[in-house]
Amino acid sequence: MAILTIINGQPLFETVEEALSWAAQNNLTGYHIHDFQGLIGYMGGSSHEVTIASTSQGINMPNTVNNTGTTNSSSY
Repeated sequence: MAILTIINGQPLFETVEEALSWAAQNNLTGYHIHDFQGLIGYMGGSSHEVTIASTSQGINMPNTVNNTGTTNSSSY
């Protein structure tokens, strides 16, 4: 999964499919969009407010490959 950035502790993905997959892992449905540095990114959850409220007890971050080529995995 490719994460563009983190907004308010929530991952912003490159594709709708990634956002929907992450949403399902966190008991959310749907997705919403954000503009990040001129790119459209996709966040799991039907709205930012719903995502923040639903994940306030902790979220599952996907495994990602960072710029150094190593894999990161964490829970918040």
